[in-house]
Amino acid sequence: MFFRQLATKEATLSYLFGCGSCHVAVAVDPVLGDEDWFLAEAARQDVKITHVVDTHVHADHYSGGRALADLAGARYCLHESNAGRLKFPFEPLKDGQRIEVGNVWVDVLHTPGHTPDSVCLLVTDKRRAEAPWFVLTGDTLFVGAAGRPDLAGKEAEMAGQLYDSLHGKLLSLPGEVEIYAGHVAGSVCGAGISGKPASTIGFERRWNPMLALDREAFVAALTSEIPPRPAEMDRMVAANLGA
Repeated sequence: MFFRQLATKEATLSYLFGCGSCHVAVAVDPVLGDEDWFLAEAARQDVKITHVVDTHVHADHYSGGRALADLAGARYCLHESNAGRLKFPFEPLKDGQRIEVGNVWVDVLHTPGHTPDSVCLLVTDKRRAEAPWFVLTGDTLFVGAAGRPDLAGKEAEMAGQLYDSLHGKLLSLPGEVEIYAGHVAGSVCGAGISGKPASTIGFERRWNPMLALDREAFVAALTSEIPPRPAEMDRMVAANLGA
């Protein structure tokens, strides 16, 4: 298995990983303008990008997902709840779905809260172990923080959903599972995000202050410290929906 993390605009982290022996790969959360980097890395690894996944419809940057999928001849994937919202065809992802990329398994976890369509991707390298190796958490769980709940409106309701997603889907994973989020410090998608680009479930369970709170306290804390809305948010969302 190979794995690449790209730090890009707006403190965003994008990913390319896959099975080198089977020559296939997945791209996650590419930013518009970074398509050539993904194609060059894929060529360097001698792999074909078969799936491009956005963990949600982004509100803080323009997605390069559709452009990269078109260039690579790949499937462009978002959670199925976006059906009817998007102005272009996409492959809908379902909770519990498994994408097989050579010797790599990618299990889809629907984790609403930051947005209704947010997903995390749990990744296993079958040649290494049957247990999952890492999880791409998008804007659901950051190193040291949790995602903001207000972008879809109904802040308290969404914060409650985020608490349920964190405790029902992510914190039940083994402590050694690595975490790779969608942003580092400097992003407006969460308050108190660390500058460190990776962590583990166990470390976050022990030290992430948001994960130590009960549901009521979590909702109160998350809705009381919301960063300013992303610049050009409405325009970015509309573009990412294909409007």
